Amino acid sequence: MATRALILVEGHPRLGLQYVQTAKRLGLHPITLSADPAQYDYLSAENVEAIHVDTDNLDSLIRECTRLSSSCDIAGVTGFSRADESACVTAAKLCRYLNLPGPNPTSMERCCDKFAQRQLLARAGVPVPAYRLASNATEVERSAAEMTLPVILKPAVGSGSCGVRLCRNVDELAEHTAYLLGNKHLWRSSPRILVEEFAQGLYYEADIMGDEVISIGTAELWPPPHFVFREVTYPAPLNDNEYKCIADVSLACLRALDLGWGPTNIEFRWTKRGPVVIEVNPRIPGTPWPELVRLAYGVDLIYGHIKVVIGDEPDLPRRQSHTATARLLVPDHDGILDWIDGTRAAAISGVAEVKFYVEPGTPVARKGNYRDYIGHVIAASPSCARTEAIVQRAVDSIDGLITPFPTLGEQ
Repeated sequence: MATRALILVEGHPRLGLQYVQTAKRLGLHPITLSADPAQYDYLSAENVEAIHVDTDNLDSLIRECTRLSSSCDIAGVTGFSRADESACVTAAKLCRYLNLPGPNPTSMERCCDKFAQRQLLARAGVPVPAYRLASNATEVERSAAEMTLPVILKPAVGSGSCGVRLCRNVDELAEHTAYLLGNKHLWRSSPRILVEEFAQGLYYEADIMGDEVISIGTAELWPPPHFVFREVTYPAPLNDNEYKCIADVSLACLRALDLGWGPTNIEFRWTKRGPVVIEVNPRIPGTPWPELVRLAYGVDLIYGHIKVVIGDEPDLPRRQSHTATARLLVPDHDGILDWIDGTRAAAISGVAEVKFYVEPGTPVARKGNYRDYIGHVIAASPSCARTEAIVQRAVDSIDGLITPFPTLGEQ
């Protein structure tokens, strides 16, 4: 019998290991196609087959998969989110070419363009913040004046809150516009900036597999101007009407964007209008979200995703029994991480995981996006209040030292 292979377009520094381990558990042979396989440490650690290929070139991927199909049975293909989520779109196109299960590539492409996404949602009557599209400083200034400050500026294509900032006055607006249009933000195409109303209210997100809402969580963010998560909790404390309202809007998003295959993650703010859609992501959210869903609901999103990718039913029965909370660790100042130790934190009853993303000796610098995170602590218990207390105690138990970068006069 031919080996059944799961093709992974690119990898992921935090989720990638879980994908390859789950694939192996399902009897699949994971193969990673990457422009730089060496950047994913888990590939060598897990002895995963990795092939160097230009993952921005669909023809190159097709040729590689055609070659692989002569020696193995390609059961499915999926891709990981990058800064612009292009690998997810490319994987969808590859599935279409190989006649494998996968999302609609056109729908994925439109969804990954925040302006196109906003247009489709608004036309379908889904509540979204007011928005404008700008390509230069004059258009940004005019759009902000039409909407009144504060506004959010963000790249029309991107993920992980990269380049996203709340601009509360004209100086901040001019500063961030210059940042986005200068050489500091990486654009893969011509600059397109979304100028968006600042929707204020509690943050929620829904995780969907196919057309089924699996879980709804809530989160706190660090104070503006950036949008960096501080703490995430599943399940969100909602009454039946609130849950139904978020679930109904979530399914309306799928219809408006022609999604409904595989995983979708939808972010909301609960405003005076009710749940307003901030963003629809056609993928599983990154670490530690899947771990929280598993602890709170007993659902393994990665297992379910791979099952769908290979054409099987996801089989995701829920059994909510715990409240799971993650505290995202962010340095309080920039510098060199000399050392960090979570031994005492991990030993606390109720702590499910203490994980650090950076090694001692690594420079840490806050950028106002997902790269600020240096680790997380996860706790779970039957009580929301108890879980919060466990997380706080664990965070307080972490030892470490960050030496500030020397100032100009000290060098």
